[in-house]
Amino acid sequence: MSDRYGLLVVGGGPAGFSAAKAYREHDGQGAVAIVTDEHVMPYNRPPLTKEFLRGEARIEELALEPESWLDEQSVGLISARAVALDAVRREVTLSGGRSLSYETCLLATGGEPIRLPVPGSDHPRVRSVRTIQDVSALLDRLSEGTRVAVIGSGFIGCEIASSLRMRGFGVALISDEVAPNVSRLGPASAQILRAWLVDDGVELHLGTPVERFTHETAGVTVVAGGTRVSADLVVMAAGVAPRSELAQAAGIELDHGAVPVDASMRTRQEGLLAAGDVCKAENRAAGRALRVEHWDDAIGQGEIAGTVAAGGQASWDAVPGFWSQIGERTIQYAAWGDGFQEAHFELHADGAFTTWYVSDGRVVGVLAYRSDEDYELGLQRIREAAPWRS
Repeated sequence: MSDRYGLLVVGGGPAGFSAAKAYREHDGQGAVAIVTDEHVMPYNRPPLTKEFLRGEARIEELALEPESWLDEQSVGLISARAVALDAVRREVTLSGGRSLSYETCLLATGGEPIRLPVPGSDHPRVRSVRTIQDVSALLDRLSEGTRVAVIGSGFIGCEIASSLRMRGFGVALISDEVAPNVSRLGPASAQILRAWLVDDGVELHLGTPVERFTHETAGVTVVAGGTRVSADLVVMAAGVAPRSELAQAAGIELDHGAVPVDASMRTRQEGLLAAGDVCKAENRAAGRALRVEHWDDAIGQGEIAGTVAAGGQASWDAVPGFWSQIGERTIQYAAWGDGFQEAHFELHADGAFTTWYVSDGRVVGVLAYRSDEDYELGLQRIREAAPWRS
């Protein structure tokens, strides 16, 4: 395949794949390639901390399309790591020295798991999970009686903890938050998540920042305040940072680590787009730039980028949202993602609930459990900046 591309995608996640797909769907005629260092077809990532970790899904079931899709759509898959970007000459250099030129390049490099900057965090017993390879390596280290410490009480940390408990492993979750996801969801919803984790048998150590990991022959000890938690393995789920080093090295000025783009995913550099976790994009409905780390939004932004690369018109105006599964419980969340002033909790029948998030008297977010109608209504009210009814 040519080394000159109409669309060269750097990154094999949802944004990159959906961009390549949209480019072809909008009659993009140039050569297309996806550069990925994962050496597999782009795949569905949300099941990694849920069905795949629980042993309910196989690797081959996660691919977004079979390999035959590449030939059918004339899309190349280049298994390599991009090490340099020259946005002026429009060239990407791969590990090994090969250079690829492009008309349009999409940076869809995603995010990198954050490792806490504390002693012992770089030990092999301290793992992170972002890719199929990460989760497969974790599963290979699990055996009967293994005890795991999960660091972080965001959605990913809660998903991992409950999934491991469903497989019968001992799990302790450690976080500096006083309740799971309390900074994002507010105290009432966070206490429900806490109760779910306790019901699943997760041992909680909350409000205790990790100070260090000490490693012994048989395992690792997590030291957090006055608490010492012993485990065989540690899984770090302390958030992700944008993988924006290519853009930065190419002279792109970052916004808090992310690549700034307009609502059509264009950077300030001609011919260079960015989408997904690596970018901070203008959202026309919100009227401001947002950075989100959601699967569906990465797909949506990728579709916009692919459409624009093919010569079409598209812009991002969707309300960011996602779903999470903690044990066997599925919750839906949508919000602009840059904070709220009030959280209004509503308990429904049979344990269902809705939390409405409000700023300046307007609805800016919704969390729903077994309340699909409220979630759909919430999307509309967020988009319209609807007044909160007291």
